[in-house]
This record gives sequence, C-alpha cells and structure tokens, in this order.
Amino acid sequence: MAQVSELFRHPIKSHGCEALTQVTLAAGKTFPWDRVWAVAHEAAKISPDSRDWAACANFSRAAKAPALMAIRAEVDEATRTVRLSHPQLGAVSGNPDLPSDAAKLIDWARPLMPEGRAQSSFIVKADNRGMTDTAFPSISINSRDTLAALSASAGTEISPLRFRANIWLEGLSPWQEFDWVGREVRIGGARLAVRERIGRCLATAANPDTGERDLDTLKLLKQACGAQDFGVYAEVVNGGEIRIGDRIEIL
Repeated sequence: MAQVSELFRHPIKSHGCEALTQVTLAAGKTFPWDRVWAVAHEAAKISPDSRDWAACANFSRAAKAPALMAIRAEVDEATRTVRLSHPQLGAVSGNPDLPSDAAKLIDWARPLMPEGRAQSSFIVKADNRGMTDTAFPSISINSRDTLAALSASAGTEISPLRFRANIWLEGLSPWQEFDWVGREVRIGGARLAVRERIGRCLATAANPDTGERDLDTLKLLKQACGAQDFGVYAEVVNGGEIRIGDRIEIL
C-alpha cells in the first residue's frame, strides 16, 4: 500500500527543514510555510522590496554553498519567528519580516558562505506563495522506494534530507512517480496534478549532517534514470489535509 511516510517544510529557502506530521493544502498554493522567505545575494537581479516570485539564481542556496544543507529550522507560526540551528554555529531566532531580525539571520549564516561567491544580502518573500524553484506554485513529491534503489546503486544509505521534498511516499515501485507526469493523484484529502520531474543540482551532493559534499548524486541519477532527475513537482487542484500514513491514489 502506497502511503505518506514523511512531510517537510523549508521556511527559508535553502536554510533548513522542519518535519511535520500533518498539513492542510490549499488549491493553487504552495506547501504551507514552505520557502516563505528567500535570502537574496549581492548579485541578485531583484530589489529588497520585491514581492514577486524570482528564479533560484537570485538566492543564496546549497548548490553554491553546501554548508547550508546542515541547517535545521523550526517555525513559530503565531509570531512568524524562525529558529535556525547548525552543528558549527549553534542556533539563532528571528522574524525574517523584521529588518533587524533579517539582518541577524543573515549574519548568523554568513560563515557558511564560501569565499568568492556572491554573499547574502537581504531577505525577500513573494506575495501569496512560497519561493519554490518553479514559476508555478509547486509542491515536491519524492519516493522512499526510489531513494532506496538509488542508495543500493551507491552502496550507501542516502539521506532523504538531501532532496528537500515536501511529501515523501513509500510502497511504490522505484521511479514509478515519473509515470505520473500529466496525471493527477489523491493524497489524503488533497488532489494534485503532477506537472514535471524535478531536475536536481549540486545541493544533493552535500551531506545534510555535515554540509560537506561527499557523494556524486548527479552521476548516480544519470546512471539510474538517464537524467539528473529525482521526484516530481505537483500543483494542488483540490485542497485538503494530508497526514503521515495517508494513502495515495493514482487518478
């Protein structure tokens, strides 16, 4: 039986993940509290007062700064406060909407940014949606069974946190999720349209415990499926609640 195994949100893009047990999705919206904020770097083509979606190239992210992968996050929804922690830096908390707190969060993470790269500069958010990697309001779905197959080919267990998904499923055939592109799925009380595969970047090469690149995930993916793809992007058609253990139905 295919079912939900894990749920995650990533409140600040590329700056940590938080595990959940349930979530309520809304039609046409991104995963709640996922990529609400993003850290723009000094070479970004957007302004500090931008409220529009922008491409990932504008932001400090783990593909360029692998140490960011070791951040964990927690959100206090009532106060809009994000707590970030990292094995090398300890913890920090702040509301990214407040300029003083945003500056504090950026300063805390600054030691994780490599020399010679555009440095983090300011925090932005898009109106009414998360700053996902797609121009449409996407939710990422990954398969634990595909991850197990990839781990077997790598000869080592690969952490799911390398792939920063919102919804993890189990009980499928490896790579089965690629067949859903162009179809709809029902997960718990929500219905989603699967739009496209997720093309992966160097962020997945970094160990989420240490923030160091230690695995050639892109080569492994190319060998396994002929492309550097893992997981699928979907868009919510009908909203509803999803809990760990909920079943998935292919429509």
